[in-house]
Amino acid sequence: MTIESVERIGVIGAGTMGNGIAQVCALNGYEVVMRDIEDEFVENGIEAIDDSLGRFVSKGRIDESEVEATKGRITGTTDLDDLADCELVIEAAVEKMEVKQEIFADLETVTDEDVILATNTSTLSITTIASATDREERVVGLHFMNPVPIMEGVEVVVGEKTGAETIDLVHALATDLGKTTWESDDKPGFVTNRILMPWINEGIRAYDEGVASKEDIDTGMELGTNVPMGPLTLADHIGLDICLDASETLSEELGDRYKPAYLLKRKVDAGDLGKKSGAGFYEYD
Repeated sequence: MTIESVERIGVIGAGTMGNGIAQVCALNGYEVVMRDIEDEFVENGIEAIDDSLGRFVSKGRIDESEVEATKGRITGTTDLDDLADCELVIEAAVEKMEVKQEIFADLETVTDEDVILATNTSTLSITTIASATDREERVVGLHFMNPVPIMEGVEVVVGEKTGAETIDLVHALATDLGKTTWESDDKPGFVTNRILMPWINEGIRAYDEGVASKEDIDTGMELGTNVPMGPLTLADHIGLDICLDASETLSEELGDRYKPAYLLKRKVDAGDLGKKSGAGFYEYD
């Protein structure tokens, strides 16, 4: 399979990452089938895409004709069988190994054997996910950054049996979507979260221990290290529940230096998950 033969892309999950991936693929000319388990989730994903495209128009990045063309390329569904005609599927479901393995086992029954199955996981083993299938050479990590329509990077993660053709194709796909790729071996956290999660957790600990206000911690890191967001703001944008899951997974694999901050756990237990819930370390409309 070559990049020219990919015309229709399946996306599993209509949440923040899934609808972002669907939008970027459709905006760049691909037909997209976005599937989630409930109609409400699919509808919310479509609404999020509409809102995002509207912001693109207001900033002059695209015009109304591109909005309509993009929306026309996206089909929402709750039926996995609707992905049968896709040449490539990107899974962006919850970060639970058992969930991802079940999805990949199901995808194997509804897609052709040469279809590439990619996972957007940020921490879980590509090799373990691939073991749920009989096409391990066609399973790969394709880790988009959040927010997908804005962030330029995509992390390609190579499992134990991922084939060279698969790797080349997803690099080409990401490039065609206007992204820049880097490659990681299938080690815990890959490149990004292996380095990012300790940074976020230390920012949370510094705030919890009274080193500085949350605003000063974020400002200090933004201006002191030339990053666009400080650790607390970034955690809110990622989702505190996602940060907690990632930190716990890394802690199991790599030890206590990845142990999640106590305040991170407390925020998640309280339902303050960041921007998506309206409150995290900061409050949002």
